[in-house]
Amino acid sequence: MRTRTHGRAGGFGPPPRRRGESGQSAVELALALPVIFLLLLALLQTAVIVRDKVVLTHAAREAVREAAVRDDRSAPRRAAVSRSGLDSRRLSVSVTGQRRGSRRVSARLTYRVPTAVPIVGILVPDLTLRASAAMRREGL
Repeated sequence: MRTRTHGRAGGFGPPPRRRGESGQSAVELALALPVIFLLLLALLQTAVIVRDKVVLTHAAREAVREAAVRDDRSAPRRAAVSRSGLDSRRLSVSVTGQRRGSRRVSARLTYRVPTAVPIVGILVPDLTLRASAAMRREGL
């Protein structure tokens, strides 16, 4: 039985290199890596925006719940800020139907999401998210 040797003559091992190809894969990696890194940062920024949208929807529910059970005009904003963790300077809360005799109350929240992820934050301006919720007013 004949055994094959490694290397060019035996047919095993890496193929022979052509002249001038010695750094090609390093150059390809150097060209592709910044694009991949930028895409990962954009994905991270998208995840932050989606998280803030979910938190804003939760804050709208908290605000409308507070407006439905209390007559205090500042209670919905306090509830939205304290129970969501959103930046109060970037959040606006508008409540309708909180007066006596109203059967339904609704809250509309607007939040400016900071795009603070490095590199992507410079390319994408701050976004404005909106959420609203409505609820029947309870026993007031």
